[in-house]
Amino acid sequence: MSDDGDDTVRVWLVERTYSDDEQNIIILTYATPDGEQYFRKERALTSFSDVRDTTAAVDADAGNLGQTGDPELEAQYAAEAQRMREEHDPDDVI
Repeated sequence: MSDDGDDTVRVWLVERTYSDDEQNIIILTYATPDGEQYFRKERALTSFSDVRDTTAAVDADAGNLGQTGDPELEAQYAAEAQRMREEHDPDDVI
């Protein structure tokens, strides 16, 4: 990884859930095509005028990726990431 922060990895949307702990928080989970690493974004649903598109893929800093660590979850993420790659361009709004 480079020190200047230019080391990014393309990850694909594999899961969208609502937080159990807080109201109006949506959790977007993106994963690498092999399902081994993931990137999570939390987004507050603050108002109808707060428009932030959710895209099929994002480029995440490699240092911000976590290890999935569960073979079943890796397989699930890999299958969903592959489906997203086949059906969508990275910038498609989902």
